[in-house]
Amino acid sequence: LRDAQAHLNKMLGERDRGRKLDSSKQTLNQYLDRWLELCAKPRLRAKSLKDYEGLLRRYVRPGLGPKALASISAFDIQTLYRDLLVQRLSARSIRYTHAVLRSALKQAMRWNLILSNPADSVDLPRQDRRQIAVLNVEQARTFVRAISGHPYGSLFALALTTGMRPSEYLGLTWKDLDLDRGTVSVSHTLEWRKGGWQFAETKRSRSRRLVKLQAWVVALLREQVPKLQEALGDALVFRARRGGPIRESRFVQDHFKPLLKSAELPAIRLYDLRHTAATISLIAGVSPKVISEQLGHASVAFTLDVYSHVLPHMQDAAAEKVQALLIEVTPE
Repeated sequence: LRDAQAHLNKMLGERDRGRKLDSSKQTLNQYLDRWLELCAKPRLRAKSLKDYEGLLRRYVRPGLGPKALASISAFDIQTLYRDLLVQRLSARSIRYTHAVLRSALKQAMRWNLILSNPADSVDLPRQDRRQIAVLNVEQARTFVRAISGHPYGSLFALALTTGMRPSEYLGLTWKDLDLDRGTVSVSHTLEWRKGGWQFAETKRSRSRRLVKLQAWVVALLREQVPKLQEALGDALVFRARRGGPIRESRFVQDHFKPLLKSAELPAIRLYDLRHTAATISLIAGVSPKVISEQLGHASVAFTLDVYSHVLPHMQDAAAEKVQALLIEVTPE
């Protein structure tokens, strides 16, 4: 009787503070289904939504899914992360999973389904900074020589010099290029979805940008301009051998990896050409703000954080330049 009274008092208290009583019957799995459909799906790109669904399906639903939404505690979530660590899941993946779960539970608070967000009181595993793989300046020169005469030489040149994401340059159409002005407009990506290829929004609003092309890259692109003007416009700039869109994974296996191997270059990812472009620009003394805008980053601070490995070398050069202005060197 005492336990029943305590439970009743708790429920009445939660009612007074705004939580809906029927939420106590809803499982986390049921809530996540609704959250994905009502909140995540309308605001996320197809790829991001698929990532969210996959993380929840693999790491959250098996352990916490059957539990009542209102009963999930910080201890439950902390235990889940401990178990995932034991299963050798990386700290990075756990942190990504946490971000998705925390966002879902935050919405549950807004809907008055729970009184507080248990994910706010969880300690996350420390994530070691991942070393970015890039080509150094000499290796980049070797890469430029290696792509000369390659069927996809202009694609590789664009990737190396603009810092565009693969999904961005693989989705370029001829109307996105202004070869007279030497610019490329990044306004969409190309993604494979159920039913076929579709153009999608860029990763974030700041990812929509105008990027200046280097003269030698413009020259390579001019060489492949279709002779028939009606072939321009919405036609893709880069196409697979059979004429359709390029599937990134197949392109890497058939063209990118063999190119690196034949040139005796490190086995970097295709995406790492983006990092290479940013790193070389920093070494060349280009303003971080300009680089941030070129990459479509959310802020200059984010750009500097990602490429902090270059900063010590930049500081050495800066110190020498400032010293040259302040200290007059007496000839021997």
